[in-house]
Order: sequence, then C-alpha cells, then structure tokens
Amino acid sequence: MPDDAGAEVLRLDIGDDKDVVRVRQAVRVAAVEAKLPLVDQTKLVTAASELARNTLIHGGGGYATIAGVHNGRRAGVRAEFVDSGPGIVDLGLAFTDGYTTGSGLGLGLSGSRRLVDEFEIDTTPGAGTRIAVTKWAR
Repeated sequence: MPDDAGAEVLRLDIGDDKDVVRVRQAVRVAAVEAKLPLVDQTKLVTAASELARNTLIHGGGGYATIAGVHNGRRAGVRAEFVDSGPGIVDLGLAFTDGYTTGSGLGLGLSGSRRLVDEFEIDTTPGAGTRIAVTKWAR
C-alpha cells in the first residue's frame, strides 16, 4: 500500500461473518506490506477482527477502510470501522473490562485499544460509531 500522501484506501463492506474474515485477511496483507513485525501484525489483526465483529453485531453492519500510512519516520496501517447502528451510550462503561452487551468476554473495545498504537472513537447514540486504529512499525 502506498503511504498516506497518495494512500490507496481499501473499502470493505461488513454485512456478514464472511466479510469479517475478509477484513481480517486484508488487514494482515496491509500489515505485512507495512513490514510490521509478526507480533504487531497479530495484534493489529486481532483488534481489527474484534472491531469488524462489533461493527456487524452491535452496529448492524457497516464498512471498514484499510490504508497504509507513514508519519515521516515509520510506516504503519490504519483501519477504520464505521456503522450507522445505535451508537454507544456510555463510553466509560463500554471500555470497562468485563462489560459486555453480548455473550463475549467483554474485552472488545478495551482489548482492541491496548493492542494498537492509536485508537480513536466517535459515537453518537442513535447515529452510529466510527473507530479508527493505527499500528506503527517499530
């Protein structure tokens, strides 16, 4: 993937479980292209998989964008997940380890945030959620 000056952005719809797998695979490819170490590739793919699944389950579907980025010193990968679902009413509670609105372990948002270098979230109750994560090569 080119750096962010002429970044090629891949957009993938998330509407079913197969789409979650496609997002995970695309993030893996982007991480390899950015020359992230294997451990960092795994961290980014794990976070992306969780966020894509949240987009599907809690957001009712949406899309992900994946792009190679460069900050002048390092290459990395930025993945963004967008839905038009119900949004998150209480972000503080949503980031509490163990809190879940489903049947999972309640480590989705907080765990994803710990796995990446940069984590941004914009959410509006009743209007959806946008989460962007970035992992930088060391």
